Formats: sequence, structure tokens, C-alpha cells
Amino acid sequence: MQSPRWQQLWREAVRDGGELLGLLGLDPAALGLSAGAARQFPLRVPRGFVARMRHGDPADPLLRQVLPVDAEMRPAPGFSLDAVGDGAASAGDGMIRKYNGRALLVATGSCAINCRYCFRRHFPYAEQTASAAGWAAALERIAADGGIEEVILSGGDPLSLSDAKLAAFTDALRAVPHVRRLRLHTRLPVVLPERVDDGFTDWIASLPWPVAVVLHANHANEFDAGVDAALARLRAAGASLLNQAVLLRGVNDSVDALAALSERGFAAGVLPYYLHQLDRVQGAAHFEVDDARARQLHAGLAARLSGYLVPRLVREVAGDPGKRPL
Repeated sequence: MQSPRWQQLWREAVRDGGELLGLLGLDPAALGLSAGAARQFPLRVPRGFVARMRHGDPADPLLRQVLPVDAEMRPAPGFSLDAVGDGAASAGDGMIRKYNGRALLVATGSCAINCRYCFRRHFPYAEQTASAAGWAAALERIAADGGIEEVILSGGDPLSLSDAKLAAFTDALRAVPHVRRLRLHTRLPVVLPERVDDGFTDWIASLPWPVAVVLHANHANEFDAGVDAALARLRAAGASLLNQAVLLRGVNDSVDALAALSERGFAAGVLPYYLHQLDRVQGAAHFEVDDARARQLHAGLAARLSGYLVPRLVREVAGDPGKRPL
């Protein structure tokens, strides 16, 4: 049986920094390409996402998000392996229980793209993945806790799992009466829109709960006609679409870039949700924007756009009962 097209495209992703820069006509030495950073956190980027990068532009905002560079290897005070306290909130079965009424499952450690600022770039996926044993431990804990009304599938990226594996989980979850909502945190509809195929949308449409798909796009250039079509299929299947972005130096740290992101996303049917301050994970310090500048940018965005196009500026702080507004 032939693999779905998205799986083939996944396997064909660019995994070598020299190849990536060669495709863009750029000099690896001039951009600080780091073999050490790539060994620590491998490069992976789908070729369709590479096609959205500007040829010959070393400051391309999509390239900056995925290119392993020397700056990742420099020590940075205040940056840690677990920036958001996932370890303290996990019981080792892939479930992270931080917030009232919600349970987050690290469904898988796989992603179609490795973003250099990822707050889980050091996460012990081999030890804590909810799908590894057929979801059994996570389902047992959800069923035993009547306070859980919303289940969140995260990762890695839950859409890296097959439709059959996703359906196995939700089929079992139907038997838990206190669950009222399902949320998917995913970057795949943006970086590999082919993942949103008929089988996947059939699964979404079959679910008995309201479904929120929280996307992750940081720049307007991440959207193209293929992404628009994938998002239209998700909406037609009944999903509500939200976007959470990370404020990143050299990527979207201007009012113009943030406004374009909100407007382009909304044109594709996506409502801005969160603008995160960078999680202070080791290897990502060169992306940080200080809080004063972040507030200034957010105020400028609010002055320019309608309120529903302005995401909430937040930071995740380990131990807090929710995202902390800035």
C-alpha cells in the first residue's frame, strides 16, 4: 500500500544546512552555519517551506527560523533546558497537567520542521510520549480525573501521527463523559499543508466535540495558496482555527511584520490568539526581544488593527496557573 503523499514529502525534507543554503544561493560561512548546533538539534525543513524563502536573502524570516547557527552554541545566563517547567508537570506518561480543566498530551516527538527556538528542543521524548504504548496510560488518567474538560494534543506535532493512530485515541476518548473539547497544537498545516488530506478531514469531521486547531505561524510569508487550501479544508470539516506566534528578533519584531501576519492569517480564516514572548530555552537566546520592546510593538499593533486581529501578548512562566499577560 502506497504511503500518503504527505509522508513522502516528509521523508524528502532538507536535512543538511549546506544543501539548504545552496538552494537559496547563500554562503554557509557568511551566515554562521553551525555543524555543532545541527548535531545538538538536527535541521529539518520541508521543501515546500523552503520554496517560500526568498532566494539570495540571508535575512529571510523563514530561513532564520530553521537554520542552525553559531549563536546557538554560546552560553546565555537565564536560559535552561526546560524553560516552561514541563518536567515538573509531567508524570512520565506523556501527560502534562499544568492548567485547570486541561490536560496536554505530548503525543509524539516527531515534527516536520525543527524550529530553532523550540521550547521542547531538549525534551526527553523517548521517555515521555503519550502514544508510545497505545495511549493507555494517558487515557486512564484522563478518565480518572473528572476535572479535565479539555484535552490538548501537542508534541512534537500530533499531525505527524497517522490518521489511524489519532482515531484510536479519540475513539477511546469518546467513552470519557467529562471531556468536552479537543485541541490540536500543530505546525503541519503551515509547513506541510499536504498533511490535511481527505482522511484527516474525515477524522476531524467525525469527532463528537468542538475542535480547535491552534496553528503556529510567525510570519505572513509562511502562508501561500497551498496553506490557504489546507486551512479551508479544516474549516469545512468544522474546526476552529487560531494562531499562536512567537516574537522573534530578526523574524517578526516590527509592527509591520506582526500586522501583516495577523491580516494574512485572518484572510485564510485564522484568528490571532497568542503572541508569545520567547521561552528561554538553551540555544535560542539570539531570538530574544526584551519586554519593553515587546510591549511597544504590541501597543503599535493595537493602534493599527481592529481588536480581533491583535493577539494577546503573553509569557509562559513555570508554575503559573495560566499564560502571564505582559
